[in-house]
Amino acid sequence: MLNNRQSIKIAPMQLYVIGVNHNTAPIQIRENVAFNSEHLGSALRELTQHDATEAAILSTCNRTELYCSADSPEKPLNWLSQYHKLDSRAIQPYIYTLPNDEAVKHAFRVASGLDSMVLGEPQILGQFKQSVKIAQDAGTLGTLLHKLFQRTFEVAKEVRTNTDIGANSISMAAAAVKLAQRIFGDIKDQKVLFIGAGEMIELCADHFAAQKPKSIMVANRTLERGEALAAKMSLQGITAQAILLNDLPERFAEFDIVITSTASQLPIVGLGMVESAIKIRRHRPIFMVDLAVPRDIEAEVAALDDVFLYTVDDLAQVVSDGVANRQTAAVDAEIIVAARVENFMHWLKKRDAVPTIKALRDQAETTRKVELDKAIKMIQKGESAEKVLEALSNALTNKFLHAPSHALNQAHGDEHTKLENVLIQLYHIKT
Repeated sequence: MLNNRQSIKIAPMQLYVIGVNHNTAPIQIRENVAFNSEHLGSALRELTQHDATEAAILSTCNRTELYCSADSPEKPLNWLSQYHKLDSRAIQPYIYTLPNDEAVKHAFRVASGLDSMVLGEPQILGQFKQSVKIAQDAGTLGTLLHKLFQRTFEVAKEVRTNTDIGANSISMAAAAVKLAQRIFGDIKDQKVLFIGAGEMIELCADHFAAQKPKSIMVANRTLERGEALAAKMSLQGITAQAILLNDLPERFAEFDIVITSTASQLPIVGLGMVESAIKIRRHRPIFMVDLAVPRDIEAEVAALDDVFLYTVDDLAQVVSDGVANRQTAAVDAEIIVAARVENFMHWLKKRDAVPTIKALRDQAETTRKVELDKAIKMIQKGESAEKVLEALSNALTNKFLHAPSHALNQAHGDEHTKLENVLIQLYHIKT
């Protein structure tokens, strides 16, 4: 039992989500705090050295979020600013900090597609799982985040299974095709260039290939991966080839449609490259979609005549088509999320109580051993078994009841009433 001379100081477990997304920050801000997936592991290890005990980072074109266990949100936020060499005051207006149950709810909503630019879009779940895998491989997940993400993916699956949140969802890739058709009408006579060969470009390539463009070119850092995607397009009866990124300047003018999504930290398509292409093309329009964060195309390109440049933020209106039906499903999804948040917080509170319960049991065990030693010594001195058992039981009763009895006697007013009710509940006292 605890007494007045002893206390247990247990730091409460704090879970935080710290980040920016398409709702709080424009692309000009998001691209400055984005993480390259190749560097995520080392970044996570750096973060957990001093500023957090557990961490994972979700970084997509629409959001960058730190999921961490820490004493306070200030340290991870400062780390984020320092890592990207930013003034924390510059990004502070765009940052959201969500503690504990709010963090849990946010994770569940993000994975379920409820917080996406395209309500109900499925890609975010795969991106979330990949981020968690990177954190797991980096060794920065502990019991808390491991349990959180396990539950997060379970909730996302439940939402997808039991609601129509993903019905009629228009992806970024489909939106890009729609915009291209607005510019050119039928795109069967257009030459398409994809810059990059990652998951987003593959999705876009599938959508554009379905429209049977005149040709497809894949420009990538490594020729092998670009050729693999080009070969996949060729199987659909489309003329498709691959080139290296270094070959872009001399080939760029050939293409009517340019879709780009790479992990480059610097622009790949510069103003000069596009200006040269426009002159060669004699002002035939170029339609460009930059799905990368940080951006692959210099922002100044948007001001050029005969260039139609769209970023992920510009696609918001196009992808909003059909959102009314998904919003109805979102109401049901939010109910599921709310119930699962409550369940998770119940588990978390039980987990937080474990150190207190252990300390209480350890102290009771110490008291038991002390009184047992006394009883053994009494037996060794020849005392009767009845007398020893009586003394042992009286001593244990007095020791275990001393602290609560003393606390109740010292309490006054509302404090006395509250403590009395707690003791009645704890000891099942019938009054």
